[in-house]
Amino acid sequence: MNAILVAVLLGLLQGILEWIPVSSEGGVALASTALSGLNPADATRLALFLHGGTAIAAVGYYRGELRDITRSAASLSRRPFAAETADLSFLVVATAATGLTGLPAYLLLETAVSELEGGLFLAFVGGLLVVTGLVQRFAATLSLGERTRPNWVDALLVGGLQGIAILPGVSRSGTTVSALLLRGHEGESSLRLSFLLSIPAALAANALVLADTGVPSISPTEAVVALAVSAVVGYLTVDALVRLVREVPFWAVCVVFGGLGVVGGLLVTV
Repeated sequence: MNAILVAVLLGLLQGILEWIPVSSEGGVALASTALSGLNPADATRLALFLHGGTAIAAVGYYRGELRDITRSAASLSRRPFAAETADLSFLVVATAATGLTGLPAYLLLETAVSELEGGLFLAFVGGLLVVTGLVQRFAATLSLGERTRPNWVDALLVGGLQGIAILPGVSRSGTTVSALLLRGHEGESSLRLSFLLSIPAALAANALVLADTGVPSISPTEAVVALAVSAVVGYLTVDALVRLVREVPFWAVCVVFGGLGVVGGLLVTV
């Protein structure tokens, strides 16, 4: 398949999947393996790299909220997690927690995917998707829906889980939204905090890949195309997908697609 067309398709996939409780990293890694024949390690690096595009989309979509959050910085040290600084405090602490768990997870990821080939990689990602779907279902069942603003526990828990979500097949949005729901936040607030938190994490993942290996497995032109498509598509679809997530049980989508990934991967290895 034409390399530019593949870049467009991967950017499109990243731009859509980032916002729903399905692993965008797992989906993009599987697609790049199927379309370009990349090995699991290179496919995973490429998937992490493309998070930079949806980070740009999130900055554009939440630009008003980010401006308001930034204005509370002067009060952060005096009144952390007060009403006016709760969102900024959450983002700062959760981002730090993401770094503490994300870097070891990235190193583990490098080791794990280097040992997986073909069908085993598909089964690995599929299995993690099944786990993500079950967690999402569990959170939806037990949601308390009473909390109004985040605190230290929310930030440490959600940030730590977001770092682990660097593993392909673990949905970042699904995992973080599930944790916030279980902590008693209502659905719309959980989505907003999760998507805001995705911005520093996605930019850091992009920078980590660039610092580690450079532009992964594709030409600079293809990389620019894929990033641009993921940014534009992500911006155009985030509002519709936020509304959709409120109505559709995406935990079921995770389980179905994860199960297919496990079966398909195991069949390939036979």
